Order: sequence, then C-alpha cells, then structure tokens
Amino acid sequence: MNNDPRELLATSPMSRMQMLVIAITLGLTALDGFDILSISFASPGIAREWGIDRAALGVVLSMELLGMALGSILLGGVADLIGRRRMLLGCLVLMTLGMVMVAGVHNLTALCVWRVITGLGIGGMLAANNAVATEFSSIRHRDLSVSVMAIGYPLGAVFGGMVAAHLLKGNNWRTVFEFGAICTGIFLPVVFLWVPESIGWLCQARPSGALERLNRSLTRLGYGRVESLPSAEPKQTRSSLINLFAGGLAPITIILSVTYFLHVTTFYFIIKWVPKIVVDMGFAPASAAGVLVWTNVGGAAGGAVLGLLTKRLDLKLLTLAVFIGSAIMVVVFGRGTADLAQLSLICALAGSSPTVASWVCTRSFRERFRHRCGPLAPGSSLGSAAAAALLLLSSLGYCSRPASVSAWWP
Repeated sequence: MNNDPRELLATSPMSRMQMLVIAITLGLTALDGFDILSISFASPGIAREWGIDRAALGVVLSMELLGMALGSILLGGVADLIGRRRMLLGCLVLMTLGMVMVAGVHNLTALCVWRVITGLGIGGMLAANNAVATEFSSIRHRDLSVSVMAIGYPLGAVFGGMVAAHLLKGNNWRTVFEFGAICTGIFLPVVFLWVPESIGWLCQARPSGALERLNRSLTRLGYGRVESLPSAEPKQTRSSLINLFAGGLAPITIILSVTYFLHVTTFYFIIKWVPKIVVDMGFAPASAAGVLVWTNVGGAAGGAVLGLLTKRLDLKLLTLAVFIGSAIMVVVFGRGTADLAQLSLICALAGSSPTVASWVCTRSFRERFRHRCGPLAPGSSLGSAAAAALLLLSSLGYCSRPASVSAWWP
C-alpha cells in the first residue's frame, strides 16, 4: 500500500470506526454544552445558600467564559504540537477536575478559580474536537460530520437540563456538578480506547515514532499499513491578526466580528441569567432549569430551520429577519411575564439568533480567510464572544435591581 493515507481517508467510504469517532465528538460537544450551563442551573441555589447578590453572581457566571476565551487562544494551537488525542484527554481531565472541585467548594474565590479551570478545558476541547471531526471524515461527508459534532451543544444543554431539573428538586445545587463530573469522567476511557490519533496530524507533525503510530491508527480505522510516511504538506504562512485586515478585508472582518460579538453576547446573557431571574419571580429552581432547556431547544431548532430555508431564501435577508425577530423577543422577555409557558416560548425564540450568527459568521470566515490565516479567524471570534459575555454579565450583575424580570430594564 503506497497511497497517501490522508488521501485514502478523504476519498474512501467512511469505516465504522470513523463513524464511531464522529459520534464521540458529538458526545464531547454535548459535554461542553452541559458544562457551560451547569453554573446557570446551579446559580439560584448558590445565591440562596451563600446569600450573595447579583453583583457577585454576575462575576461567578462569567468565570468559565473567561476560561473558554483563554483556552481557545492559548490551547487552540497546542493540539498541533501534542496531537488531537492527547489534547482531548488533557481537556477532559481539566473539565472533570473542575466539576469535581466545584461540587465541594465553600467560598466564592474557590468557585471562581475552578470555573476558570473548567472553562480552559472547554475552550481547548472546542478547538481540538472540531479538528477531529474534520480529519476523521471523508470529503463527501465532512460537512455532515462537522454538523453532527456541532449539534451536540444544544443536545447536551437540553438533555442535561432535564436531568438538572430533576436533581434540583432536592434543592442541592452541588448535585448538578457531581452529575457533570461523572459524565465527563466517563468520556476519559471512551476517548482513550476508541479515538486513535489523527492520520492528518501524524503525517504533518511527524512526531517520534510517527510511522508506527500512523500504522496503528490506520489499522484501527480499518485500512492497510504503509511502508513510509507520505510527503509533508508545505507549511502554511504563520497566522497573524494583520492578515484579517489586509487586502481590503477590514470592513468584512469588522462586520462579522461585531455581529458575532453582539449576538453571542445576547445568547450568554440569556442562558446565564434566566434561571436566577425565573427563581426571583417566585418559581422553583427546577422550573427555572426547564425554561433554560427551552432556550436551547430554540437554538437547535433555529439552526435546523435556517439550514433548510437557505436553499430557498436569500441568506442575508433571512439572517436579518432572524436577528430582528430575536431582538424583539429579548425586549419582550425583559418586560416580563408571570406565565412560565409564555416565558419558555419567548426564550426559545430569542435563543435562535446566536445559533444563526454562529453559523453565518463561521461560514463567512472559512470562505474568506482560510487560505490567509487558517484557524485564527474562528478562534478570534470565539475569544471575542466569550470576552464580550464576560464584560456584559459582570456589568449587569453590578447594576443590581429589585427581583423581577422588568428590573433588568429601566
């Protein structure tokens, strides 16, 4: 067998082992979805047990977003140095450790520190998981594989939220993190046993023992062995922020970045504060978790409907319509309603916008910048969105007002 194994994976029908790896990436993304929202589910119980106000709670809710921003920037390139498999395992260790430690903390400082550490793992996981879904799939099924991976986020939030709603009936917020730690820990042996190292990374990075490791991965994926490493692809020019603004690209870079910045901030505002606001309205924490589940149902449905409508409608006009509708729903949400069903519906409609923003901006960045700056643009978007959410959540927390939904607006 003398074929380039990268070309073989790209053109051959996907083996069962490749499909299993893609399924595992879906599960890992689902973990990210639940881990990010776990603090939101637990926030009413934390505020009640420790007697903290919205100012302090705003900081707590922002901590894993800070960790995600740092993780996406600092750990995003580490996977190119140590490999996808080791990166996934390392991030799972960070996430599991963070969830375990949060379940046992007794002060805000420790809680914030461990949420940052959890966020570091989540940020690194997002970058490595995307690479795994891409590199283990054939060209024909690559877009589908990445879509399957991405849908794990709302699925994790929805099904994890259902479990959290049940756990919170016992009025113990720590059980949410205990459940998250167990689920995250389960994936450590899953990844160790069933995710081989990436063929593309081994061929390009050529670490010590690369040929032996390459043949081991090929065998596990159902392909034959090779006698030597294929030629490495020419190294890409080093990514730079300057490339995002060179050659007349500055206007579109600014527009896409600001769009993603604002709309993902809206998403994090909703998912971080909804449980606390609903509890302040007099509902039980379990009911608050249920409202947050519907927010993520709206996000998943928004992405699915957008994908279908783009085949018939102009993408720009469709995106503008979704953004305007979502903005109206956020204002309606802020004016308050005492009906839990209506509030769930409003949150579901408002939650669709950031999914659309993510889809449009990621697609635009890839189409325009992938040959200039590789993964830098999507990574910059994720980092700026997390930073925006951090700043907004903290500032809203410090602008503490009487406990009602309408108190968040003048």
